Amino acid sequence: MSQGIREKLRVIIFEAETPAGKAFDVALILAIALSVLVVMLDSVESIRADYGQWLYRLEWAFTIAFTVEYIARLICIGRPLKYATSFFGVVDLLAILPTYISLLVPGSHYMSVVRVLRVLRVFRILKVVKYVSEAEVLMQAMRASRRKITVFLFSVVSLVIILGSLMYLIESEETGFTSIPESIYWAIVTLTTVGYGDIRPGTPLGQALAAVVMIMGYSIIAVPTGIVSVEISRASQKEVSTIACAACSAEGHDPDALYCNHCGESLAPPSE
Repeated sequence: MSQGIREKLRVIIFEAETPAGKAFDVALILAIALSVLVVMLDSVESIRADYGQWLYRLEWAFTIAFTVEYIARLICIGRPLKYATSFFGVVDLLAILPTYISLLVPGSHYMSVVRVLRVLRVFRILKVVKYVSEAEVLMQAMRASRRKITVFLFSVVSLVIILGSLMYLIESEETGFTSIPESIYWAIVTLTTVGYGDIRPGTPLGQALAAVVMIMGYSIIAVPTGIVSVEISRASQKEVSTIACAACSAEGHDPDALYCNHCGESLAPPSE
């Protein structure tokens, strides 16, 4: 395939500035929505009994079409491996694998509903700065807060292990605390304020500890929200462009960026 054809194919598939690119994205999103609907209908026994063969054929038709599209994306992009390991690249692959796996593991095709994540490409159709920038703000905030969130999660894990072990010592097997893992499960459910009620303390000391854990839960839940909120506030101060990298398809670059901040390729359109 010549470089010119590859570039035209890339513009249609990865960009939404041209009529052809926008038409492709609209058709893709409609196909994704219909394919997810087919999988959902196939899970209804009465519908499957009457239209199972048709739904089966439609599912394979969509899967083959998405497979061709996935291969086309890898062919026309500058760095196929970079795209394949990106968020959308992984989602594109996961969207077609379940149907093929169902040949060996019956029923696994229902996981094809992961295709619904591909509908996130709707923001490319509405490709104006405010949509792209909002998505990029969220991504920047999540990336910037990942270390703090990781430390927070490790702290919570340590806390529930200690609280669960302590509750195991206080309570007896009669009240449901039959082991430390079972007690840790109770601590997680209580600390997150879910409160299933399948296990509950029966002694005054255990109930007092449970009350402390419940109160701690309200303060702990607010921590990750505050961390991400701060990073969102910082990220929202930055402006981003709508240019898609020709090598890895990444978007959300600075307006004055000359090179992709993901793979380092030039953002200038290739010369004819």
